Amino acid sequence: MGSKNKKVEITPRRRFFTNIAHNIGLGAMGTLLWAGYVNKAKSSPLTLRPPAAIEEKDFLKTCIKCGLCAEACYNRPQNIDKEGNRKPGTLKMAKAEDSVTIGTPFFVPRDVPCYMCEDIPCVPVCPTGALDVNKVTNPKSGELDIRMMDMGVAIVDVHSCIAYWGLQCDACYRACPLLDEAIKLVYNRNDRTGKHAFLEPEVNPDVCTGCGLCEKACVTEKPAIFVLPRDVALGKAGDHYVKGWDKKDQQRAGNRANEDVTTHTERSSKKAVDYLNKGVEY
Repeated sequence: MGSKNKKVEITPRRRFFTNIAHNIGLGAMGTLLWAGYVNKAKSSPLTLRPPAAIEEKDFLKTCIKCGLCAEACYNRPQNIDKEGNRKPGTLKMAKAEDSVTIGTPFFVPRDVPCYMCEDIPCVPVCPTGALDVNKVTNPKSGELDIRMMDMGVAIVDVHSCIAYWGLQCDACYRACPLLDEAIKLVYNRNDRTGKHAFLEPEVNPDVCTGCGLCEKACVTEKPAIFVLPRDVALGKAGDHYVKGWDKKDQQRAGNRANEDVTTHTERSSKKAVDYLNKGVEY
């Protein structure tokens, strides 16, 4: 019985090696958790950055996580409510619980959209060029231009947008700071009733800045119009497809515009009259 109740003496040597093993275990676990977080954060392609942010991979290398952009956004004169109190800023600095690289600026339009301040205060304060002021500077006037802001592009889910059901709603259209330019209301006939018209919101991606004011204003429980990064939201035709009537588009294509990219098949070697009317009786 005495042997069962005997206490094991923990010597300084044993305590030393126990502490080492414990610390090694904690370090390994911390490394795994951090690696998992980094992979998660970097794999978020839907992050919306401040206006004038450079390409994401370069942004992550250039941003020093100083928070000056978020501070300028929060302290902007326009960020005062009717009672004289400051409202939450648009830009947030990512924390561990966010699916964004920790310490970098981002925003969620449904929470707080970008209000497109005329002086764009968040951009000039960036000390590293992660927010490139040249991207929002009009080359003709040399002044900051909110029309050049590019945070993303708004996308309309036509299946959940109640305007596409035939219900009258122009909340996103009215909220857009570039009224009747970035979002237009397109009239379409309601074939179901034959009497009414649909007023369907349609986004012009060449004008939309991705501010998210439309997303914030959307009346549906889950926004039927939402902002995505431009490279996620939009497709790309390829340089071998050119708008022949658009000189700028021809410049985009470069020398490929003059290349012969015609697909040659057995049918293309024939004349149109040889096969278009085949089998047609008059």
